Amino acid sequence: MRTILHVDMDAFYASVEQRDDPALRGRPVVVGGPSRRGVVCAASYEARPFGVRSAMPMGEALRRCPDAVVVAPRMARYAGVSHDVFRVFGRFTPLIEGLSLDEAFLDVTASRSLFGDGASIARQIQAAILAEIGLGCSAGVAPCMFAAKIASDLEKPRGLVVVPPDDVAGFLAPLPIERMWGVGPKTAPQLHAVGLHSIGDLARAPVGRLRALLGAWGDEVARLARGEDTREVDPEGGAKSIGAEETFEHDLTRRDELEAALLLQSSRVAARLVEAELAARVVTVKVKDASFETTTRRVTLREPVADTAALHATSKELLARAWTVGRRVRLVGVSASGLEPLGAQRSLFPEPGRVRALDVERLRAETHARFGDAGLTFGTLLGRREK
Repeated sequence: MRTILHVDMDAFYASVEQRDDPALRGRPVVVGGPSRRGVVCAASYEARPFGVRSAMPMGEALRRCPDAVVVAPRMARYAGVSHDVFRVFGRFTPLIEGLSLDEAFLDVTASRSLFGDGASIARQIQAAILAEIGLGCSAGVAPCMFAAKIASDLEKPRGLVVVPPDDVAGFLAPLPIERMWGVGPKTAPQLHAVGLHSIGDLARAPVGRLRALLGAWGDEVARLARGEDTREVDPEGGAKSIGAEETFEHDLTRRDELEAALLLQSSRVAARLVEAELAARVVTVKVKDASFETTTRRVTLREPVADTAALHATSKELLARAWTVGRRVRLVGVSASGLEPLGAQRSLFPEPGRVRALDVERLRAETHARFGDAGLTFGTLLGRREK
């Protein structure tokens, strides 16, 4: 029988900030844009009793927790720490599927003869991350991915929950339907209204009824609720895109302001690409205006890129297609997809300028990992804090 771990770092971004700055330890920390129109990226466990959660508008978070310390996100820093975390994972198995910077599935079935059962491996991983990196994480152990992911979230922080391998359905049955993947604030009330309150209720419901309520997705919900999940941990199935975006304190209306914002986003994305040793063939720009209408434009490049200059040049071209003069903009974002290993170039003779640009990005990543915002940056970004 398979043994799958889901390991999830506890309040990752906020915990990194508290680890790096002792003055933040024990205080409610909210990671996100300092603008009240920004969004919370992460909240420390000291902030959560006030109801502060990820994806909450910053203004609401500060109303709930006026004493919270707001820290601007440092994505390059988090990517570097994530790399250290994943190196710990790699000691125990090569079968790692990263879902984001702070969580991953691990198939440790073949590792049990070396390191013990799933619970023992999870404890060793938790101990190594705490001792070597100074951060806590939670883990779920199960014979399938769905149950392992749910288990990792049940006893945070620094929790460890083991699902009985011979009774996955019994473990899932009493859990509220909100624990089911894809059941959110809109779907849950609809299911409650027809008497479906737990995952066990979903498992017992006729598939035809779930299909009528949820469409084709009803078939998958029925299988997962019964603990039937045969998906394999896919080491190639990690993040499909890397992006950054910013909500502005005041709407922007000038092209030069928008292009400066895109430069900042491009620098963040480039830092994360280089840290992950990836390059992107597809670049997408998102523009949200004052009426909350969102426009996206994307392009597939002839050669993969990972440097700020190339990303920014492409994003400016896309901006010209996504934005019209006079349109008030509250948010812009840049994302990179079509990811492949950095250096897997197709041209026989790479452009010298592109090689130098990548060298600069690597140097930027190194200095930001060591010095944070005091690290190397672009002159045009001075005064705009990189995140």
